[in-house]
Amino acid sequence: MIATISGMDMMWIFLAALLLFGAKKLPELAKGMGQAVREFNKAKDEIEKELTKPATELTVQPAPNKQEYNPALQAPAAPVQAPAAPVIVETKPQDQAPQVTNTPLL
Repeated sequence: MIATISGMDMMWIFLAALLLFGAKKLPELAKGMGQAVREFNKAKDEIEKELTKPATELTVQPAPNKQEYNPALQAPAAPVQAPAAPVIVETKPQDQAPQVTNTPLL
């Protein structure tokens, strides 16, 4: 249940604030509250802008004190050799010798 503040309730709150803080401090408090609300809205808008920024506007900067990657300066990697193909032995009937092939199984 949402409670609403009526005019009479607002008057009592204002009267209590006037008694607690005095007439000279109320404008200063209101000014401070206004600045706080303004700063909050500004920060909220900045965060919302960052979250909705298109990907094309994003910029990537290297980390400070880190060397950038340059493939031309890197030593060439050793060539990778494919593993040797398995040797398959096919057996034939007793009258023929086994035949050895170097073709891999697929």
